[in-house]
Amino acid sequence: MSLYQPEPVEISTRMRPGEWTEASLEELVSTYRQRIVEMGASVTDVVTDIERGDDGSVRVAVSWDKPANAGGEDAVTGGQRL
Repeated sequence: MSLYQPEPVEISTRMRPGEWTEASLEELVSTYRQRIVEMGASVTDVVTDIERGDDGSVRVAVSWDKPANAGGEDAVTGGQRL
């Protein structure tokens, strides 16, 4: 039995105009990226998508798109073995 789950991992949020600043947005993205890395992603596997609305809103999504095959049953994310 493998612990590996190939589904992508995503942390996301939407914020309305006035709920965020450039500084708070940068801090939020940094926090989300760090959380994904703590789940086992390498920094290079973390993808950030920021969509800014015409009304001043923003949508932030930080994700880890895992590969479909992580190896044998004993393989664990990060190269650790059970």
